[in-house]
Amino acid sequence: MKKIGFIDYYLSEWHANNYPAWIKEQCTHLGFEYEIAYAWGELEVSPRDGKSNAEWCAEHGVTLCQTMEEVCEKSDVLLILAPSDPEKHLQYAQIALQYGKRTYIDKTFAPNFAEAEKIFALSDQYGAKCFSTSALRYADELEVLKGARNVITTGGGRSADEYLVHQIEMIVKLLGTDATAVKSEAQGTQRIFRVAYGENMGAAAIYANSLPFAITAENADGVSVTKPVASDFFRMLMAKILLFYETGETDFDRAETLAVMKLREALLSNTGTWERL
Repeated sequence: MKKIGFIDYYLSEWHANNYPAWIKEQCTHLGFEYEIAYAWGELEVSPRDGKSNAEWCAEHGVTLCQTMEEVCEKSDVLLILAPSDPEKHLQYAQIALQYGKRTYIDKTFAPNFAEAEKIFALSDQYGAKCFSTSALRYADELEVLKGARNVITTGGGRSADEYLVHQIEMIVKLLGTDATAVKSEAQGTQRIFRVAYGENMGAAAIYANSLPFAITAENADGVSVTKPVASDFFRMLMAKILLFYETGETDFDRAETLAVMKLREALLSNTGTWERL
């Protein structure tokens, strides 16, 4: 049984609470043998629900480690979480990637493009393969929308800062990495994010706290299709993480992750006029 090590800002949060069962389920489906064996959280107590790291580990049958280094030493592969705190990812990666082990880094990969580049540079320096993605990349609905020229996505969440990555991931998967300009407009707490890709090609991401994820795609002939995103994309992500642990390979290039990070940073900082990338 191969050992997965969790590294988190605090362990009792939505991703860490759900990933163990989904990983176990996908191991059964794929015939792999992995388990969440070790975990470490920087904060002793979760600010979400007041549960301690020790309590979380007892509930999930995981050994609590006293240091991140201990997790890295004992585990076969690593999973850096902190999904709501991407500013922690470079700090954690600077330690974890030194161990040369395959590492998945949760969304949002980095708070900005510069730190995303630094994490990949560390991956290359230490020979520790890593990848990151929003789970929305693996929504089944995107598969039937390939060939799209214009895209509108919708989505919500606690804040655009934390949740915009999901919409950008879908846009980059469908339209690619060659965006040329961005613009952001505010309507109260709502946001409309525009991405230009070139002649007759572009995207809009509409964010509002309560909006469900959905995507509308138009092809070169002007035919438009709208799809609510309702597929089981998180379980598909778990399968992709396990396949990465097994093979060291992913089904997309890191250039797409860097494009997502560049677009996210540019859109969130934009003040309402078109800005070339």
